[in-house]
Amino acid sequence: MSDRGQKSRDHELPLAPLRRIFRSQGADRVSDDAVALLREYLEKVAREIALEAVEASRHANRKTVTDEDVKFAISRLQRTYMLQSL
Repeated sequence: MSDRGQKSRDHELPLAPLRRIFRSQGADRVSDDAVALLREYLEKVAREIALEAVEASRHANRKTVTDEDVKFAISRLQRTYMLQSL
């Protein structure tokens, strides 16, 4: 799953900062697959939040997505995930 030496147009988040996050939390070593899996998950969640936030700004007849739209989107998605887990 490693994409070292390759530029991937399929991803928005680079691997190096995610690897640093693992290390900042105490990991001595982190597999490439672990970092790639975290990236996949974070990008999926970010896309879902962005979509909800864009819809909220459009609903309010605005072109600009605000921090309040993002907060609303996060809150809405959290409720959705909680209901799905019941």
